[in-house]
Amino acid sequence: MPGIEDTSRDRRLLLVSVWASAGFAVVSCVWGALSGSSMIVYDGLYSFASIGLSLLAVAALHVSRRGPDATHPWGREEWEPVVVVVKALALAALSIYAVVGGITDLLAGGREVATGWALAYAVLATAGGVVVTLVLRRGGRGGLVKAEAAEWQGDTLLSIGVLVGFGIAAGLVAAGRPDLAAYVDPGMVVLVSLLFLRVPAGLVVRAMRELLAMSPPEETMRELQSAVDEVRDRYRMRESFLRASQVGARIDVEIDYLVDDGSAVHTVADCDEVRGDLHERLAALGHERSVVVAFTTDRRWAG
Repeated sequence: MPGIEDTSRDRRLLLVSVWASAGFAVVSCVWGALSGSSMIVYDGLYSFASIGLSLLAVAALHVSRRGPDATHPWGREEWEPVVVVVKALALAALSIYAVVGGITDLLAGGREVATGWALAYAVLATAGGVVVTLVLRRGGRGGLVKAEAAEWQGDTLLSIGVLVGFGIAAGLVAAGRPDLAAYVDPGMVVLVSLLFLRVPAGLVVRAMRELLAMSPPEETMRELQSAVDEVRDRYRMRESFLRASQVGARIDVEIDYLVDDGSAVHTVADCDEVRGDLHERLAALGHERSVVVAFTTDRRWAG
C-alpha cells in the first residue's frame, strides 16, 4: 500500500491544481471578455472545467486509498483510471465545442481583438502553466497527479500557441491589416483545440490499459523482471515466469518458479525465504503491489 505521506502529497498537489485552475478561470474569463478574445474565454472555460475534474480526482484518490475489504478484495484503485477517462472525455468535448465556435467566427468574418491585452494575458498564462506543470510532474507519483500534470501541460502548450498567434495578430495590426488580424483569434481556437485533442486521447489510451488489466509500462516490467530473475538465480531455480498488470497505483504481480533437485528450495520454509527476499526487492522499487508467488516442479503449471 502507498504510504500516508505519498497519499497526502498527491492530495495536496491535486488541491494546488484546483486553486490554480480557479485563479486562471476567473482571470481568463474577465480578461477574455475585456479584450474581445474567444481564445482567452475558451482558456477560461477550460480552467472552469478543470476545477470540477480536479475535485473529482481528489475524491477518487480518497476512495482508492481506502484499501481492500470484503467488497473490493483487491482494492479500489480502478477508480483512478475511471476518473482519468471521465476527465479526458470532458476535455475532448470542450475542445470539440471550441472548434465549432471557432469555425463559426471564421465564417462570420473573424473577431476583432485588443492585441496588446491579449499578448499580456498569453505571457502570464504561459508562465503560470509552466510553473504548475513542473510542480505536479516533479512532486506527484500517482496516476491521478500524472494525468493532472498532462492536463496542465496541454494547457501550457495552448498558451504558447496563443502567445504566438497574438504576436502575429499584433504584427498584422501594426502593418495596417486589421482585417486579416481579425481571423487570427478564431483561427487559433480551431487549430489549438484540434491539436489539444491529442492530450485527452493519450489519457484515454493509458487509462483503458489499466481498466483492461494490461501490462504496466516497459520500464516497470524490466524492473520487475530483474528482481524476479535475481531471486531465481540466487536460489538456483530452473526458470521463472512473470505476469503483471497495473490498475491505478497498484501493480498486480504473479510469479511462478520452476524448481528441481539442484534448487535451494525444498521446504515450505525455503519457499517463505524466497518470498521474503522477493518482497524486499519489489518493495525497493517503490510500487504499490499485490504479489502471488508459486513454486512447482512441473512446467505445465507455470508460464
